[in-house]
Amino acid sequence: MINFPIHLPELNPVAFAIGPLAIRWYSLAYIAGILFCLFWLKKSNQREKFLSKEAYDDWITWSVLSIILGGRFGYVFFYNFEYFIKHPLEIFAFWHGGMSFHGGLFGAISGMWLYAKKYKINFLQLMDCLSVAAPLGLFFGRLANFMNMELYGRVSGSDFGIIFPNAGDLPRHPSQLYEAALEGILLFVILFLLQSKSKILQFPGKLSAVFLIFYSGCRILIENFREPDEQLGFIFAEITMGQLLSLPLIFLGIFLLLFHSEKKKDLA
Repeated sequence: MINFPIHLPELNPVAFAIGPLAIRWYSLAYIAGILFCLFWLKKSNQREKFLSKEAYDDWITWSVLSIILGGRFGYVFFYNFEYFIKHPLEIFAFWHGGMSFHGGLFGAISGMWLYAKKYKINFLQLMDCLSVAAPLGLFFGRLANFMNMELYGRVSGSDFGIIFPNAGDLPRHPSQLYEAALEGILLFVILFLLQSKSKILQFPGKLSAVFLIFYSGCRILIENFREPDEQLGFIFAEITMGQLLSLPLIFLGIFLLLFHSEKKKDLA
């Protein structure tokens, strides 16, 4: 039986160390997420044959650069622009932390578009494949946020919650775990079932649309339980930056779902 509130002990953000090299949970989350996407890409390509060997071998380089650069610059511009404009060299201090999912998504979309152009791949087919795998990357990332005791939730109105050692004495919503469950596990199950049990893959872009709509809806919902970023607070009323950035993704997803109805063909 779990007794609430749960008092979380001090958790070490370093998973393990090899001599002077410290491997952090967040680094492991990125590695696990990207490797799972690579595995999923391989399995999908065995079935659909849309990647050449050269394209497959180069994917991990394109993806890592796209996600990391997009995530970092997204954090700089959306979440802490005033600080970084005064300390521009800190933009490149990745080891100090600070990444944005929405920036990483924009970086990934942009990078994969260029990658698809280079290797003459159907861009939407590629994104549909990656959309199924991406939620497990989100799952690992949110678990890493929990281990880092960051991005925790707002104070709970009841004893249900977790007392984070770096966030005062009141129980808070474990919003990282909410996101891991909804945007990670549940979204993966939904997309996997759609991919394997329906004919949605016949319409490139539809699976990506479901990802965008479902992720953004969950993010907007869970932001109501998550403590706003200290340096930003609420953007207006009780709207957070995460909610504001998620809204356009819903409209993009609706457009792909309802208006983009082109059947699968080679779109080199």
